[in-house]
Amino acid sequence: KMAQQTTQTKYQAKFHVKKGDEVVILTGADKGKKGKIERVDFKRNAVFVENLNLQKKHTRPGPDGEAGGILDKAAHIHVSNVALADKKPKATKTAKKKTK
Repeated sequence: KMAQQTTQTKYQAKFHVKKGDEVVILTGADKGKKGKIERVDFKRNAVFVENLNLQKKHTRPGPDGEAGGILDKAAHIHVSNVALADKKPKATKTAKKKTK
């Protein structure tokens, strides 16, 4: 495995959300649901939201006696398909402005 990245990349500056933010899903099966970001993937421009956008993963029993079965696995959501959640029912739009 590669070491965790500590310096900011040029892609990170474009993200309008970060880990721990409360977001609303804008598209897909979980549209309109709120959740907290648990992980951000800068290479895919994607985020992982707790208990949302889950997919089923079928696993086989392992040779060591590990049980097989169906697991719920979090799938990524493109960063453009989430918006910061507000106390209001709708999502919040964000913008970046340069100050003098």
